[in-house]
Amino acid sequence: MKNNYSKISYLVVGLLLINFLSSKVYQRFDLTEDGRYTISETSRKIIENIHEVVSIKVYLEGDFPAEFKRLQTETRLHLEELKALNKKIQFRFINPSEIGQELIDKGMQPSSLQVQENGKLSEIVLFPFAEVSYKNKTEQVSLLKDIFSNTQNEQLESSIQNLEFAFTNAIHKVTTKKSKKIAVLKGNGELDDIYIADFLKKIGEYYYLAPFTLDSVATQPQKTVHQLANYDLAIIAKPTEKFTEQEKYTLDQFIMNGGKTLWMIDNVQAELDSLMQTGETLAYPRDLGLTDFFFNYGIRINPTIITDLYSSQITLATGKIGNKTQFNSFPWKYYPLVISTNNHPININIEAVNLKFPNEIDTLKNHIKKTVLLQSSALSAKVGTPSIVSLKSITQKEDPSKFTYGNKTLAVLLEGKFISAYYQRVKPFNLNNSIEKSNLNKMVVISDGDIIANDIANGQPLELGVDKWTNQQYGNKDFILNTVNYLLDDTGLLNIRSKKITIDFLNKQKAYKEAKKWQLINILFPLFLLSLGGLIFNYFRKRKYQ
Repeated sequence: MKNNYSKISYLVVGLLLINFLSSKVYQRFDLTEDGRYTISETSRKIIENIHEVVSIKVYLEGDFPAEFKRLQTETRLHLEELKALNKKIQFRFINPSEIGQELIDKGMQPSSLQVQENGKLSEIVLFPFAEVSYKNKTEQVSLLKDIFSNTQNEQLESSIQNLEFAFTNAIHKVTTKKSKKIAVLKGNGELDDIYIADFLKKIGEYYYLAPFTLDSVATQPQKTVHQLANYDLAIIAKPTEKFTEQEKYTLDQFIMNGGKTLWMIDNVQAELDSLMQTGETLAYPRDLGLTDFFFNYGIRINPTIITDLYSSQITLATGKIGNKTQFNSFPWKYYPLVISTNNHPININIEAVNLKFPNEIDTLKNHIKKTVLLQSSALSAKVGTPSIVSLKSITQKEDPSKFTYGNKTLAVLLEGKFISAYYQRVKPFNLNNSIEKSNLNKMVVISDGDIIANDIANGQPLELGVDKWTNQQYGNKDFILNTVNYLLDDTGLLNIRSKKITIDFLNKQKAYKEAKKWQLINILFPLFLLSLGGLIFNYFRKRKYQ
C-alpha cells in the first residue's frame, strides 16, 4: 500500500514540476514546409527591444466564412508568437459591427467581399484592420492585402504571408525614432510637391525629409556640397531642366562621399496633358545633360519609348448622355504594366507597377554590379524619337508580330565602388578634399519620372499607385518605398516581406457537388472501423478462452 502511495506522490510531483516548467519555458516547433510560424531574426530584434507596452486591437472578430476564419486564425497565431517573444505585446480581437462608423472616420474603409458557400453567392462586409499603439503613437495595419488582378484566394494567401511584415513594420514605426535624412531635390523642374504628396507623407513616417535646391551651387559651390553631405539619400523626381556641370559635380561628390541616390528620369518629352487637348503630341528627346554622368556609372538611358501589349488603361471622354460626359477606358501601349520578377528584396511580392512612356536603359560593362528591377514583357516594342503619339492608335488593332522587342530594362540597381564622373577631368569648381572613388555605395535609376507621381482629384492628391478613373491599385508605392528602404540599409523589413507561404484552399465547387458523398463517408466509415475493431477483438477473445 505504501508503495502505491509513493508512486502516486511521485506522479503528482512530476506533473506539478512539468506544469511549472511549461509555464516558464515557451517553445513552439514549426514543422511546416514553408516555415510560416518561424519569426525572422529582424522581427525578433525589433520585438525584443520593446520596453513598454504595445497595445494591438484587431478588428477581425465575428462570424466569417472559412477563408476569413483562416486569416483570423493566422493573425491570432502570429500575435501569440510575438507575445511569446515579449510580454509587453498585448492584443485583443474586437467585433467591429457596432463601431463601424468610428473606424471609417479613422480612415479604415470596410471591404465588401463575395462569398460562395453551399452553392450560394452572398456578400459580407468586414474591417480587415488592426491598430498598433505605443505611448502616444498609433499605426493602422491593413490585414487584407489588395493584390491587383488576383483571385480572392490568392489575395488571402498574400495577406497571410504579409502578416509578419505588416505587424513588424507597424511596431517598428511606433517604437523607433527617425535617424536617416532624405533630400528631395528641387531647382531643375522636378515634380511639384502635390504630385509626390502621398509618397512624401508615407516616407516621412520613417525618415526626415527636406527640399534641397542646387541653385546656390552657382554662387557658393563648396557650401552647397557640404550641406548636401548632411543627407543620406537624394531623390531626383522627373527633372525637366538641364543640369549644369557644377550641379552634376555636386551630385557626383555627394555619391563619392557615400550618399545614396534615387533617379526617376524621363529622357523623352511626352506628356499626357497636350495629348488630351489636341489628340496627339510630339515625343522628342529631352536633354538633361546626364548622359555622360550615367555612362560613367555603367548605364545609358536611350531616347526611345518602350511600348507593351501588356499595359494599363487610359480613360477618355467618348460622348455625352444628356449633360453628362461618358468616359471609357482603353488599353494604352505607352503605359506598360510591369510584373515583378521577384529577383530582389526591392521588387519581391509587389503588385504590377504602372509606368508611363518609359525609356529603355542599356547596361554597360564595368566593375559595378547591376540588378534589373523592372523590365517590360516579352511583347514589347520600341518607338524612336522624335515621333508623333496619337490617340487614334487606340482604335487600331495591334499586330503582335510587331511586339517582339523582348524584355527591356526599365529600372536598375547599381552597387559597388563608383569612380567619379570627373576623374582625370577638369573640375567645374575647386573643392577641398575632392574624392575620386567612393566606398561601397548604391543607386537606383528608373526610366520613368511618373512612377512616383500620384493622381489629383478635386485639387487633392490621391494615393500613389491608384488610378483615379478605374480605381485600380498598382505596385508603384510599394516599389518606391522598398527602394528607399533598401538604399538606406533598412533591409530587414524587406526580407520579411519576401517570406512566401503557400496556403491550400478548398475547391468550393467540387466540395458542393460531392458534399453528400463525403457526409456519408464521414458518418459510415468511423462506424465501419468501430465494427471491424469489435469483430476482431471478439474473435481473438473467443480464441483465447476456448
